[in-house]
Amino acid sequence: MNRIHNNFMELRFASRSENESFARVAVASFISQLDPTMEELTDIKTVVSEAVTNAIIHGYEGREDGIITIRTEIEGSKVSIVIEDRGVGITDIHQARQPLYTSKPELERSGMGFTIMENFMDEVEILSRPGYGTTVRLVKQLKTHHQTMSN
Repeated sequence: MNRIHNNFMELRFASRSENESFARVAVASFISQLDPTMEELTDIKTVVSEAVTNAIIHGYEGREDGIITIRTEIEGSKVSIVIEDRGVGITDIHQARQPLYTSKPELERSGMGFTIMENFMDEVEILSRPGYGTTVRLVKQLKTHHQTMSN
């Protein structure tokens, strides 16, 4: 079966909570061409959910007029996902990455979003600037085809 290499897709959608499941399913559908394991698929769906939820709740502070952009790229068996918002930004990224830290305790947030992303992905990069928004870059090397793709 031929694999598609260096393929990408990009989505833009409103910062509404009902779009979180759409984003998760869209990314999962796109990467399904690599025939990921159920565990890999679940990991990716989970991190997309976490990142989109963070953009909605923290980036746009629940406003539904923001735009979230997701770009997913496939290079061989490596999946890169970039989730971007133009919300309020993160003042202290180091603090935000700490397990159980949440800037919205009144919403009973677990504070585990970035920790979950770091545990499920091979690379997590967070770029943010207060007043300009946040970009989260997530990379996962799928094990499914790693051996068959070696040069």
